Amino acid sequence: MSDLKARFEQALADSKQLPAKPDNQTLLQIYSLFKQGSVGDATGERPGMMDFVGRAKFDAWAALKGKGQDAAQQAYIDLIESLKTSLK
Repeated sequence: MSDLKARFEQALADSKQLPAKPDNQTLLQIYSLFKQGSVGDATGERPGMMDFVGRAKFDAWAALKGKGQDAAQQAYIDLIESLKTSLK
């Protein structure tokens, strides 16, 4: 397992142990970076207008189109590390 992949998985575990819940915009950023880092570009159809949460999550993920998986994983790691200290 590569060092980046191991740090990404550790950041995923750390994200579940944050000292406080981040705001909604940060949660969308966490979600979109995780999806881009683990799956790649957004696929499938955009959720309907009445699915507010699903649509927001899809749009946040789709906004990262073209960002490489390694870059997204590093951004995810950096974000979780910053939240571990700032949410205390």
